[in-house]
Amino acid sequence: MRRYGKHTDEDDIRSRPNRRGNRPRTHIRPKHEDAAEGMVLTVDRGRLTCLVDGRIVMAMKARELGRKAAVVGDRVALVGDLSGRKDTLARIVRIEERASVLRRTADDDDPYERVVVANADQLAIVTALADPEPRPRLIDRCLVAAYDGGLDPLLVMTKSDLAPPDGLLELYGALDIPYVVTSREELENGDAADRVRAHLDGKITAFVGHSGVGKTTLVNALVPEERRRTTGRVNAVTGRGRHTTTSALALPLTGADGWVIDTPGVRSFGLAHIDPSRVIHAFPDLEPGTQGCPRACSHDEPDCALDAWVAEGHADPARLYSLRRLLATREAREGD
Repeated sequence: MRRYGKHTDEDDIRSRPNRRGNRPRTHIRPKHEDAAEGMVLTVDRGRLTCLVDGRIVMAMKARELGRKAAVVGDRVALVGDLSGRKDTLARIVRIEERASVLRRTADDDDPYERVVVANADQLAIVTALADPEPRPRLIDRCLVAAYDGGLDPLLVMTKSDLAPPDGLLELYGALDIPYVVTSREELENGDAADRVRAHLDGKITAFVGHSGVGKTTLVNALVPEERRRTTGRVNAVTGRGRHTTTSALALPLTGADGWVIDTPGVRSFGLAHIDPSRVIHAFPDLEPGTQGCPRACSHDEPDCALDAWVAEGHADPARLYSLRRLLATREAREGD
């Protein structure tokens, strides 16, 4: 009969054998203080191509990171085989804090948020002036995502030989967005790439745009040699035959100091994850006027303090109109 209480001794205690060995479990994780720093260039089916000390290194995410995913542009810490030789694999043990994040959802009623790019300084929104027709609603949505994620927008208008840019420039003039206008001939002879490159020097720039606007053609013109070399290395390791823009890919900018991140063409840009209160931060001339707004103000309602702020001459009415147009894109679908 088993004894309990003060008469209990070690013979009365049953111990469960440790089936995984005699080493006790621990929740203490290694700090990996000697890990190498790297940048994620592309992600393909769980394999991440990273740049580490000038070498292309293939890696996988360490188990201790759990469900946290690394994306293109992430600064990461790696351990293991960092030689970059064929059939070698390193481990990503840490994802550093992100300075900016470009996020989107598949649609406005999709709660799942997708991080497209991390740590980019700038978002280049590429749109054709004709063939296909411009989609201002999509441009607005990209602008909202840029402002929310901490990226500066750049508007790149292509195919100016088919239609003038005046209409779009008037629509976005109050936002003071830097822009470049290009034609198909300029894309072919390199003049367009040179003008766009002047806006990319010293920055990490993500390119977005829907199919047919000339985004990938422009990226190829900006990084012709580096694209072939980098995608060749990636293919040699992953086994893919050729690169198509099905996932984001970071490339060093040719002829300047910077990075270009080509992203897949988008059909829609969901904003279900966007908090409208963060968009106002991109309007420093209007932000002080929100101090008198009611709590959770949408900035487009009768009690909004911005109307009085603008009426008193503190800001241009066109700026308030632009802010409200951008905020409205979260509530209206692109086809509306």
